[in-house]
Amino acid sequence: MKYILSNEHLEVEFTEFGGTLSSIKDKEGKEYLWQGDAAYWTGTAPVLFPICGSIRDDKAVIGDGLTTEMPRHGIVRKSNFTFEGMSDDEIGFSIVSNEETLKKFPFDYKLVMKYELSGKTVHITYEVENTGEKDMPFFVGGHPGFKCPLTEGEAFSDYYLEFEKEENCTVPTPVTETGLIDVEHRVSCLNHAKTMDLKHELFHKDAIILDELQSRKIRLLSKKSCGGVEIDFPDFPYVILWSTANDGPFIAIEPWVGLSTCSDENDVFEEKRNVQVVKPGEKKAYRYAITIL
Repeated sequence: MKYILSNEHLEVEFTEFGGTLSSIKDKEGKEYLWQGDAAYWTGTAPVLFPICGSIRDDKAVIGDGLTTEMPRHGIVRKSNFTFEGMSDDEIGFSIVSNEETLKKFPFDYKLVMKYELSGKTVHITYEVENTGEKDMPFFVGGHPGFKCPLTEGEAFSDYYLEFEKEENCTVPTPVTETGLIDVEHRVSCLNHAKTMDLKHELFHKDAIILDELQSRKIRLLSKKSCGGVEIDFPDFPYVILWSTANDGPFIAIEPWVGLSTCSDENDVFEEKRNVQVVKPGEKKAYRYAITIL
């Protein structure tokens, strides 16, 4: 089933499958969110939990000598969430651990996805609750894809990203075959720049992993027309930029709390970069927002 929040600016659609966004349209009917296409990528805006990216060989040691085994981006993005309720401007979905998830991730949890529509902005909140009796390590992330071009008659290369701050950073090398990250081999990415021109060649190898980014806002803009999209991610230290190697007409701008296992890391889950921990009976929340310009 699909659910809709709307106001004088936007109509936003949600689905219980994945507990996520499935459409963002303005009042003229213009779609901003990538709608999925098997020729490129079938996703739209999957919810990543309890990992972002991949762990080595899909396995890690976790907790008190236990093993976790899960696919890329975790265990909830292809699951049905429970509808929690809605008002004129808010909606929520939840998913809880069960016998099957405990085989992959040996912790009891409740993940609630909350969405609020305010003006031209969709506010997204991840609320992670530990319903078990031991500390729970985890990561969360967003993976929203946006149509690029957004306007008919334009090309992918007519678009650019604008960063909140001037950036001067290098990026690590993604290892496409494993989904992991080689942090020992870095290349220059943004050289005292606030913008990045988009071209398909940027993604022919894999994603761009912005692990040194100072900005907490990124805009997707056109050189030829007005409007665009802004992503605001105050609670997420990393951003992944991704499109498909076969020149997909979209770009994903992904705020992540953690990263795929890096070349300088071992296989202990709790020792991964920026691991989050929530204590029994407690909750942690993470927020980002999508604004239509």
